[in-house]
Amino acid sequence: MREKFRVWAESLETFFLEVIFGDRHDYKARLTRATLFGGSKIFQVAIKIRRWLYDVRILRDKTLGVQVIAIGNLTVGGTGKTPVVEKFARELRDAGRNVAILSRGYRSKPRPVHQMLLNKLLFREDQTPPRVVSDGKSLLLDSDMAGDEPYMLASNLKDVVVLVDKDRVKSGRYAIEKFGCDTLLLDDGFQYWNLRGRRHDVVLIDRQQPFGNEYMLPRGTLREPPSHLARAHTIFITKSDGNTAELRHRIARLNSTAAVIECVHSPLYLEDVFTGERKNLDFLRGHKVASLSGIAQPESFEQSLVKLGAELVYAKRFADHHRFTQQEILNTINRSKKRQADTIITTQKDAVRFPKIDRRDLPFYFMRVEIRIVSGANDFQDCVRKICFR
Repeated sequence: MREKFRVWAESLETFFLEVIFGDRHDYKARLTRATLFGGSKIFQVAIKIRRWLYDVRILRDKTLGVQVIAIGNLTVGGTGKTPVVEKFARELRDAGRNVAILSRGYRSKPRPVHQMLLNKLLFREDQTPPRVVSDGKSLLLDSDMAGDEPYMLASNLKDVVVLVDKDRVKSGRYAIEKFGCDTLLLDDGFQYWNLRGRRHDVVLIDRQQPFGNEYMLPRGTLREPPSHLARAHTIFITKSDGNTAELRHRIARLNSTAAVIECVHSPLYLEDVFTGERKNLDFLRGHKVASLSGIAQPESFEQSLVKLGAELVYAKRFADHHRFTQQEILNTINRSKKRQADTIITTQKDAVRFPKIDRRDLPFYFMRVEIRIVSGANDFQDCVRKICFR
């Protein structure tokens, strides 16, 4: 039953994405677009009202007395946020800060429904402690319980606490009291206005799709109007190719004071999904490879394989955050073999959702990437210093 629901939900998600980005032109798609457009107008008004309520202090934000860095984006998915969170966490940790990453754990295993409903009906504050993905020393949860991004961050970072809870105020307080943290990183936190204090807002903008299709949810992918970029203190242009003059000009019109940093996702090495064996990127040169991904923008990942010298003979895509079954992995192996691929490459984010499989006719590697700053390195170091010594 659960598997049928997952397939149905992913099919529905694919349909809406095709409608939103104009890939479907039939009558049903046009009618859906018109309906979604009306919904986006309502959503935009609701966002502006909510922001106003915080500005005039009718809705009260909270402070925990520590430094808060909120890293997020104006659009839904696909900006390459997780490596930027990792870079900030590593830099702040190395500068002597005791860092905790607070995530809401998107598509992690939910808490029991009856417990959540009872708390809401009784207007009772949820006293359940946040999920500890990492205490800074050990990885304590799997990706199913933690969610993809928190699990990946906890796997890549040592001496950084990673917590999952929708209530970041509660998880922030827990990080301070239980682990002595003095710096809180809000993963996907630009729209989380309930926690402020000494706060630094970092916004990521994808060079390829800076503001999505320019429509608000649900007609488009914008969570907030572009004018709300004015709240940002630091702006990252991700997946930069250096040709960003026009985008920078638009950013300057929206926010003339924020530091603008350009970066790319730089591949580091390949790692076997099941054995942990590592290979240099030169391994791809001249090899026939297949790709497997369940991410928001698979094109960038597939293009990176070609740039590294691989011959991409087969590409299998699933919906973002797709949780793979053993049969899906085996089907990918069989189809890759028919295309004469000798290796299958996936992303680290996808690899954390792989099941154990009994048969591996082809090697499976994930590509480990990190953020490399190509413009504004001094601005980034200044940003870190200001956070550390404010």
